[in-house]
Amino acid sequence: MMKRVLFIIGEVCVGASAFAQQLPQGVVVYALPMTSVQIQAEATREVFTAGPYAKFAAKYLGVEVTAENRETYSLKSIELASFVEADAAQTYTLALKNNRSATNFLTMTAAGPVAMFEQNTSASVAWRFASAAREAGFHNRGVVSNLAKETTTLYKTEKTATGFERVPVQQSQVVEKSVERRAEETANMIYSLRKKRMELISGDADNPLSGDAMRAALEEIARLEEEYMSLFVGKSSFDTQTMTFEVVPDAKQAKQLYIVFRFSEAKGLLAAANLAGRPVVLELTPENNVKAMPSNASDVDKKGKRACYRIPEIVQARVLDGQTALLQTRLPVYQLGTVMTFPIDL
Repeated sequence: MMKRVLFIIGEVCVGASAFAQQLPQGVVVYALPMTSVQIQAEATREVFTAGPYAKFAAKYLGVEVTAENRETYSLKSIELASFVEADAAQTYTLALKNNRSATNFLTMTAAGPVAMFEQNTSASVAWRFASAAREAGFHNRGVVSNLAKETTTLYKTEKTATGFERVPVQQSQVVEKSVERRAEETANMIYSLRKKRMELISGDADNPLSGDAMRAALEEIARLEEEYMSLFVGKSSFDTQTMTFEVVPDAKQAKQLYIVFRFSEAKGLLAAANLAGRPVVLELTPENNVKAMPSNASDVDKKGKRACYRIPEIVQARVLDGQTALLQTRLPVYQLGTVMTFPIDL
C-alpha cells in the first residue's frame, strides 16, 4: 500500500484524470488552492467629426474650434475580482481510512484551505469597434437656399448719333453659394435664434408666451441652436470598449508588480505585450501577517496521516496608471501564504 501511494505522488503531474481509476478506494488527490486576479477594464471611445464650417467659426462666431477629425479613448471604469482555483504544481494524495477522515477532509475543502480538481470551461469572445461614418450628422447645413442670384454687368457697343458707345447690360444668373457664404448665413441664424430667445425671456416679443408654451419654444430654440452650432464646432459620437484580463500572482517574484494591460489614447485597451500603449500595473503589497506564523509543514509523515493546506496572505492590491491609483482593495492570495498540515484522523 505504501509503494502504491508513493507511485501516485511521483506521477501526479500527469493530472488527476490520467490515473483516477488506478487510485485505491479511499485515496484522493487534491491540490493546494491559488488565487487568480481578474480585472475588467472599460474604455470610452470618442469619434469627433469636425464641422463643415469649422474654419469660419472664429470669423463669424468668435470661437476657436477643432477643424480635424479625431478618435480618442479614455478609461471609464476598472473592476477587480479574485478567484480561487487548484494549483496543479502543488498536488498531494491522501488516504481517507474512515468516515471521520472523509468528514474532516471535506470540511477543509469547503473552508478553502484545499481545492479539488474540477473541469473548467471557458468561451472566447471577440469584439471590435464598428467603423465610424464621418460627417454622418450634418445633413441640415442651414435654413436658407444653397443657391444665390448674382448680377453681372456686361457691356455692348451700340451706334449712336455721335458714334459708337459702350452700353452696360445687366445679366442675372443663379450660382451655387460658396462654403463661406453658407457659413455666414448659418451664423446669422444662430444670432437670430439667440435674439428671439432673449425677447421671449425678457417679454419683449411681439407675441409673449407663458407656461408650457414658453417652455416648448425655448426648448425648440435650444435644439435648433445646438444643431446649427454643430456645423461649426463639430459632433462627437461615443461607444464603449470592454476587455477582461487575468493575472496569476507568482510567489517567486520579489516585487509583486504585474502589467495587467496597456492603454493608449489613440488605440484604447491593449494586451500587456503590446508596447503601443502605456502600462497599467497591478501592485500587490503583502501585509506579512501569515509569514509571521510558525509553519508545521515539515510534520508531514510518510503514513499519510496529515493533510497539507494553505493559509492565504492578505495583500493590499492597487491598480496603477503611472502614479495614479485607479483602484485599491484588500484580498487574500493563497500562493503568497504559508503551507500548514493537519492530522486528518483527529
